[in-house]
Amino acid sequence: MAFQTPQRPLPGAFFNTPAASRPAPPHFLSRRPAAASAASQQQASGSMQAQSPQSRLDAQNQSVAPIQRAARTINEVLLKEANFPDLDSYVRQGTSSDYELPDLRTEPARAPFQRSKLYDIPDIIFQQWDQAGLCTKMGLFAELNHAWVTVDNALYLWDYTNPNPEIIGFEEQNNAITAVKLVIPRMGVFVTTITHLLVVATTAEILLLGIESSLGPSGVRTISLYNTRMSLPTRGTNVSHIEGSPATGRIFFTTDTETDVYELTYQQEEKWFASRCAKVNHTESGYAALLPAIWNNKTKEKIKDILVDDSRKLLYTLSSESTIRTYYMDTATSLQLVIEKKRGEFLRDISHMTVPSILLTNNISIVTISTVTAQEGSKLHLMAVTSTGCRLFLSATRGYSYLVAHGAPQSMQVQHIKFPPRRTAETPPQHPNQQQGLQLSQVGDQAIEISSQALSTTRAGFRFAPGLFFDFVEKVGRDGKDALFLAGPDTGRIAAEARGMAGQSSKYYEHGCWIELNSKMEDVGLVTKAFAASVNPLGFGNELAVQFDEPISEIAILTDTGVHVIRRRRLVDIFAAAIRMSGTNELFNTEVKRFTRQYGLEETAATALAVACGQGNDVSPSSPSAENSRVARINDPVTLEQARKAFVEHGGHPILNDNGVAETIVQAIDNVVPSARHQGLALYMGRLVRSLWKSSVITVKSHPVDQSVIVVESTVPVEKLKSVQEELIKLQKFLEKNQSFIEGLAAPDVQQRVATQQAEVALRGEHQAMYSLQKLNTSIIEGISFVQMLFDERVDEIWSNLADNTRQNFAGLTYELLFANEQGKELAKTLVKAIVNRNIANGSNVDTVAEALRRRCGTFCSADDVIIFKAQEQLKKASEVGPKTEMGRNLLNESLRLFLQVANALSLDNLHNATEMFAGLDFYAGAISLTLLVASESDRGNTALAWVNEGMPGHDARYDAYRFRKDCYELIHRIITLVDQAGNQQPEYVDGRPSISSMKRAEANSVVHDSDDELFHYDLYQWYLEQGWTDRLLHTKSPFVVSFLSKEARHNVDRADLLWRFYVFQQDFFAAATVQHELAQSAFQIPLARRIEYLSRAKANANTQSGGTGRQTRQVLLHQISELLEVANIQDEVLHRFRSDGRVPAQTKEDNILKLDHQVLTLTELFNGYTDPGEYFDLSLLILESSNHRNTADINATWQLYIESTHQDVLNNPDGAQQPYEAIVNVVREMSHRLKNSQATFSPVIMIPLIEIYGYENQNNIGPQNWIVDLFISVNFPFETILGLIQEMYQNDVAPFVGGNKRTLAEHMIYTTEQWFQDCIRGNKRLFGSEENAHDIVGLLNYLERNTTQALAHRANTLVGKITRSYQ
Repeated sequence: MAFQTPQRPLPGAFFNTPAASRPAPPHFLSRRPAAASAASQQQASGSMQAQSPQSRLDAQNQSVAPIQRAARTINEVLLKEANFPDLDSYVRQGTSSDYELPDLRTEPARAPFQRSKLYDIPDIIFQQWDQAGLCTKMGLFAELNHAWVTVDNALYLWDYTNPNPEIIGFEEQNNAITAVKLVIPRMGVFVTTITHLLVVATTAEILLLGIESSLGPSGVRTISLYNTRMSLPTRGTNVSHIEGSPATGRIFFTTDTETDVYELTYQQEEKWFASRCAKVNHTESGYAALLPAIWNNKTKEKIKDILVDDSRKLLYTLSSESTIRTYYMDTATSLQLVIEKKRGEFLRDISHMTVPSILLTNNISIVTISTVTAQEGSKLHLMAVTSTGCRLFLSATRGYSYLVAHGAPQSMQVQHIKFPPRRTAETPPQHPNQQQGLQLSQVGDQAIEISSQALSTTRAGFRFAPGLFFDFVEKVGRDGKDALFLAGPDTGRIAAEARGMAGQSSKYYEHGCWIELNSKMEDVGLVTKAFAASVNPLGFGNELAVQFDEPISEIAILTDTGVHVIRRRRLVDIFAAAIRMSGTNELFNTEVKRFTRQYGLEETAATALAVACGQGNDVSPSSPSAENSRVARINDPVTLEQARKAFVEHGGHPILNDNGVAETIVQAIDNVVPSARHQGLALYMGRLVRSLWKSSVITVKSHPVDQSVIVVESTVPVEKLKSVQEELIKLQKFLEKNQSFIEGLAAPDVQQRVATQQAEVALRGEHQAMYSLQKLNTSIIEGISFVQMLFDERVDEIWSNLADNTRQNFAGLTYELLFANEQGKELAKTLVKAIVNRNIANGSNVDTVAEALRRRCGTFCSADDVIIFKAQEQLKKASEVGPKTEMGRNLLNESLRLFLQVANALSLDNLHNATEMFAGLDFYAGAISLTLLVASESDRGNTALAWVNEGMPGHDARYDAYRFRKDCYELIHRIITLVDQAGNQQPEYVDGRPSISSMKRAEANSVVHDSDDELFHYDLYQWYLEQGWTDRLLHTKSPFVVSFLSKEARHNVDRADLLWRFYVFQQDFFAAATVQHELAQSAFQIPLARRIEYLSRAKANANTQSGGTGRQTRQVLLHQISELLEVANIQDEVLHRFRSDGRVPAQTKEDNILKLDHQVLTLTELFNGYTDPGEYFDLSLLILESSNHRNTADINATWQLYIESTHQDVLNNPDGAQQPYEAIVNVVREMSHRLKNSQATFSPVIMIPLIEIYGYENQNNIGPQNWIVDLFISVNFPFETILGLIQEMYQNDVAPFVGGNKRTLAEHMIYTTEQWFQDCIRGNKRLFGSEENAHDIVGLLNYLERNTTQALAHRANTLVGKITRSYQ
């Protein structure tokens, strides 16, 4: 018959007979591969770099983050200030007439200019003037505070700021003086003390006089004249104008009869073909320059003005015909005419820009020109002033582009026209012949007045950076006295508009005023240095940015009565004067609202704060002609209170950006837009420190005499540092005094002061922002004190004693880093230590030096630093005395005690130096204890351990704390190495007593093992393993070993092996068995054989008695291990069977072998995936047995397939030596042992019918006649069961035992009975177990005797006789 496998559920699918499943993964073993964890750790390690120790003290030093935040705010402010619109962006193509002209009769406080001084001309000068015969001239050397006058052939100079000046005269020549000019000499021609050259032109020659200028202790400038003996004959030509190039030292001049430009060349010594001075005509070449004037066809046009622009290498001349000529200085000796722009060409350009105007007709003339440097504007080159007061801004181009680099321009055109202001009550009366009426030009939606004759007739106009305009107007009925109109850019309005228009201003806003001179202007000069808020056009004109940092622009005007000094008023001065004159609260509020409307809330807040801190200036007394008039600070209490009120009450409120997404209040605070008050504070602070913020602290250079000597100087003058510090101290006092009144500055009591959560968050954000700036202000003050203190010491000596890397960092240290960066502060502390060491070396007391440092700059030398210095001093003394003396030991202990006090403030460098000295003095235990405490104090919240426990996620702020502690632990590693080296060099015992080295090792080990720093122990044990010290780890008695290995075992199989080995070493066999059991189930790449080994060891350990573990608990674990071991053994058999199975394709085999030789699979997976498809029927039976499967049909079908497969295998092997029945016998016997005669999978009910049928159908009459019954008996089936089941088959006519075939069963029954009888006789057992059984057997034999063959009947009769006789 065919053996068919019935359809059936899979093992484990029955509710009552579940298959044995693989136990759950152990709690401490991760399913993630170890490589993934290592990669995560490597990523975390590489994501950040270790920072200074102060960055790890977030919980202890809350000022670090606020200072850095404030520094970022200052950088944003400075960047915004640097992006002030360039001149070209608001003086653009077109026309304008935007002026704000305050009425000085009612609003004198809003005047943009102010006369600060009026110096009279000395009487002696008038006396010389009265004696003049032919000609007199006057002029200014404003940069030297001197004026000059020529009386015929004499030149007189005096300091006009001195009430009783010394008159310096030059009367050493006899010709009338026609022109005088002060220029900068070319370098290398004169000695360095000659700072200027005085060029004096006479009717006969040009003289060069050297000027030595110096400032006295009282600030009074003195000059001295030196005759250089350099002169150039002019051969009858009258020099009218002289101009010098400060950059190159070249000197140019023109005459009063022509338009040619000459150059006066000069050199130090005469040469063969060149004298010391010579003249070069750059505008005519060849013989034309040598012809007499009567033969030279020249017009009457002459030069009125000459200017040099070194920034573009250009020279401009203005002629009497209003022609502007541009020359290009390509080389140091050349001068090339590149552009000639005539008045008609200007008018043609103007006609394309505006409608016809009475101010711009053929009758106008250009009276003066002023340069616009490349630093101020990239497009604009020149400003020309017409006789009607119009300002023409001119640009030069090369090809089709504006000149943005050096090069010769090719054309010039009018870029912008600024028309005069409207007439006001203060405007001087106009000439009767001048036209009346108003003419407007419509530009877009703006009407531009183009007909105002307020500046007609302009006699001269001057422009000074960043756009200060001085216009001198002749008016009828003034007896030759000039009216002065002044205008300047309204920087605040330009900046306010630019903030709302992406960095650009659409209008050229100016404010202006009239000042009465009551005299005629003779010369104008800039007293202060040329204005420049930046070296580039962008940000160049930002007067607001430098109003507290640079001197206020002052211009001197020389008239026939004296020298008027005009002062440009800052916005802070205007605001201070405005609120001082406001009087009532209503007027005060009006002024504040006006400023807010024009300049914005932020600028108003910054200005009010500056005034409240005493920055406002004004001329006192009101009459500048008084001898005691001076510019003084506005410090009256009323004005300061009004400014404080403006800052506090009109500073706006913070706003929470609702578009920002935040999950917590802390995150929401980052979305708060601080108030204008905060921005005003940031603006004021930024403007105070702008000149030093990005500047380096020191400048290192070689000594000018001895190049081998290094000179270290302060980059920023010490006086400048002092003035900035004074203003910051005033600000600090103001904030402290008004802390309770300024919203956001005091700690916010949100429960009482706000009504909504949004308002609460906004107020908290405002408080953080204000507090940050306040902390930064304190840091800057202390930082400046540190720099001052640094330069009070011998900086050169300190520099020479620094390490190379420290020198490099010191040379690159900027004030920003010093004030707001932890690396800068750490470097400063290093310098403080160098200062202390230098003073200690010089015999100074460390307490005195450290206390002075702490008092002046506590941030850089705190009380903790003082203790550190003392501890270092004690340690140094101990090294000098020696550690073996009692004093040396006392000094070491005292040093350790001091270090332990300030463990939370020790930097890694200080710790390294201290531990190195401790270890050098064999004080290992002290070095280790100090390092452990420093590591613990650096991370009191134990965030590093939490970070490690979370798997070391990348880009985590806690990495800093971990990195610092890791560095500390590495110091301990080195100390332990030193301890071992010292111990290995000496015996452990000397005379039966422990040696000193062994005692020190014991002390060090005691400190290490007694530490409660879990992270340290983890790091230490990791280091042990890296060194290969496995035994050392196993011998360590510490609870942290188990914790360390348990955590490491999650992703490292070697650590898991060490864990169970540690348990075995500690005789905790139950724990070892648990680990081994979990290892066998883990996802590690462990081969199956090793897993079986783990389970075998675990079974042995579980069977061993362990202290503290109950018997029931051990039995539960033992049962789990045994079950898993059984499954693993089956899987191992499957693995070996699969490897040798030639039926499986190579790739499939390889994949399945990898799976089988890994984790222990479930019985269901083994059956469905391998044994059943692979026809490994014996293993299937084992799985059915192990899974406690009780479905008889499944078991019977598996046995049928197994027997059929075995039979077929023998038949398919013709070379086989055994018969099929022999193979079946062997298989059944083997399975009886493996299945342990299971009543489920090796049941006689299944096996006996199955074998009987197989034997009859496949092996009938082959082999011994009763081999089947012998097989049943050999596998220990009971005789009673064998006989009963065969009898049942006989009686039920089980196919194929029907008819005559039944005699086979009859024979088997008789043979079974015979064997049973013999077994009872041999074993002296009760016959057939009982008389009842014997009686039934006799009846069965009698039945067979009657119904079978004669031979079988005879055997049955014989056996019945034996039975009967046995009972007699």
